[in-house]
Amino acid sequence: MARFKDKYVSEVAPALMSKFAYKSPMQIPKFDKIVINVGAGDAKDNAKVIDSIIEELTLIAGQRAVPTYAKKSVANFKLREGMKIGAKVTLRGDRMYEFMDRLFSFALPRVRDFKGINPNAFDGRGNYALGLKEQLIFPEIEYDKVEKIRGMDIVFVTTAQTDEEAKELLTLMGAPFAK
Repeated sequence: MARFKDKYVSEVAPALMSKFAYKSPMQIPKFDKIVINVGAGDAKDNAKVIDSIIEELTLIAGQRAVPTYAKKSVANFKLREGMKIGAKVTLRGDRMYEFMDRLFSFALPRVRDFKGINPNAFDGRGNYALGLKEQLIFPEIEYDKVEKIRGMDIVFVTTAQTDEEAKELLTLMGAPFAK
């Protein structure tokens, strides 16, 4: 699965260099990391929910997920500071490119009525956030073993300075943006 990293080096970087007329190869935007996050509001009632989320997220990412904890107590949500409320995993290097390949090639095309991902979900600093409604689109997840369908947030963190540069980087890497 190193083909995505090779694609960046051989095709994407030279294309970005010529399009944006960078003076140095160090200015070319690249991917820093991908963060996958799953939140679970029902985890406050059942502690085993977090374990199943971590297990599924580990299968999807190919790397062990870690639990996330509440930073503040919120009485209306019956939430105390320090309670486990979700899980996350941060991918870098080869695992990041391998996950990106699986997401763009296999998972997203499996979404029902898929017309492309939102081209406006950039944060103004060259990072892109993508929300998925269910974890079942990943081939690693077995439908019979899923307790509850959960969504997840996927954030692509890049070294791009502007949203335009980041969008071009993602497009050249094969991100299926909606027209």
